[in-house]
Amino acid sequence: MRLLHTMIRVGNLEDSLKFYCDVLGMKLLRQKEYPDGKFTLAFVGYGPESEQAVIELTYNWGVDQYDIGTGYGHVALGVDDIYSTCEAIKTKGGKVTREPGPMKHGSSVIAFVEDPNGYKIELIQTRG
Repeated sequence: MRLLHTMIRVGNLEDSLKFYCDVLGMKLLRQKEYPDGKFTLAFVGYGPESEQAVIELTYNWGVDQYDIGTGYGHVALGVDDIYSTCEAIKTKGGKVTREPGPMKHGSSVIAFVEDPNGYKIELIQTRG
């Protein structure tokens, strides 16, 4: 496994991109709008996603502010076989909160697990 990205929700995508790219020196690696889900994802980082962990900025259309407590989204881990990984997590006493399957407004196969504190960890299938 390897760390893929950390997601945070932002109230103003343009301001956030200016901060991460202009102030912190990251690069906008990719950005995509999901009209059916009414959100935009922008991925920023210091190098290619294939080599380094990045930050996913999620802008939910029409939401311009979050409490710091709701700003945290999840940490994502890439896994080769999401189905056997989830079974292994359950066998070890872990809590799978979303079984593996395609994401609602896309095609990536994902699952979510929850740590003992309630923080979400997203698993993303990295092999087809």
